[in-house]
Amino acid sequence: MQNYAWLINEELIKKLYDQVGNLKMETNSRATFLIDKTGQMVASAGESEEFDATSLAALVAGNVAATDGIAKLLGEKEFSVLFHEGENEHLNITLIDGKLILVVLFDETTSLGLVRLKMKKYVKNILELLNSFDSLDAQSENIFSDITDEDIENMFKKRS
Repeated sequence: MQNYAWLINEELIKKLYDQVGNLKMETNSRATFLIDKTGQMVASAGESEEFDATSLAALVAGNVAATDGIAKLLGEKEFSVLFHEGENEHLNITLIDGKLILVVLFDETTSLGLVRLKMKKYVKNILELLNSFDSLDAQSENIFSDITDEDIENMFKKRS
């Protein structure tokens, strides 16, 4: 089972929003999204007035899940990068550590090469943020490790 404790860390979420916003600017894309594998929006930047971003997030997560099934059938662990090319709009989708999906929505004003190049940079940045949170989270979980059962019992013992 995945640990999603990082989703309630406001500082981490703000940093993820910054990464998604910077990716949007550096790729000159229409919008960028960071979605968890259940289809929940974690962070977004850019235009979304023309479409329902919540539905897009859920559909992208479904697309990734379906593609995971195809990968398993073919003996692959996963397909970590997906690309959808439309007449006017294009989606580049990248999986991050089995937890998140990074999506760039772009049109003919930018190139797939630029998007892929910048995606690599931001996948690395986001992974570093998640890993730094995981190590902080692991340290905070261990604050009670030196308390024994006897200590706990003594805390709740009735005093006469």
